[in-house]
Amino acid sequence: MDERILIVEDDPLTADGVAFALREEGFEVDVTADGSSALERARAGRPDLVVLDIGLPGGVSGMDVCRELRGESAVPILVLSARASEVDKVLGFERGADDYVTKPFSLVEVVARVRALLRGRALARAGDGSMVREVGGLRIDLARHEVTVEGGRVHTTPSEFRLLALLAERAEETVSRSELCTRLWRTDSSLDTRACDLHVARL
Repeated sequence: MDERILIVEDDPLTADGVAFALREEGFEVDVTADGSSALERARAGRPDLVVLDIGLPGGVSGMDVCRELRGESAVPILVLSARASEVDKVLGFERGADDYVTKPFSLVEVVARVRALLRGRALARAGDGSMVREVGGLRIDLARHEVTVEGGRVHTTPSEFRLLALLAERAEETVSRSELCTRLWRTDSSLDTRACDLHVARL
């Protein structure tokens, strides 16, 4: 079954371009232009990934959508935005985004980011029930994508889960920021370095 991508973008040209590029790569794509519809479709269709513009019209903003979806599920969220300031990027990650791409962007980059997030999700889910990492009171179930601390369930985004699993795997070692970016985001760009810092801070 093809992986399903929900695109939330109010600019028709951008939405059509991203949808075309993703369909060409074999993804099943659904497109909507407003926040309320995005939440309805995400809840009903349970997409494998959401591509989200945060500058949406109407009463439900892209940031609202990001926060709501993150509170309900671990679906990977790739933000597309014309807002390129560090403050906006930080806010996006704090609301639960897994990645953040600023406009204008290349469709090749968007497809690559989508694939990277889906690979990370697949890796986090891979394995059988015996794949568990434990460090002190921390327990990470790689098969079930579950994290508990002293027996209490802890919610994590897909990127946070991958980061935590990697750090637990290397618990007795020092892992550089550059290596974290390369392993988790497949890049060491300044944006991903900042994303890494934010995810570490949240953990």
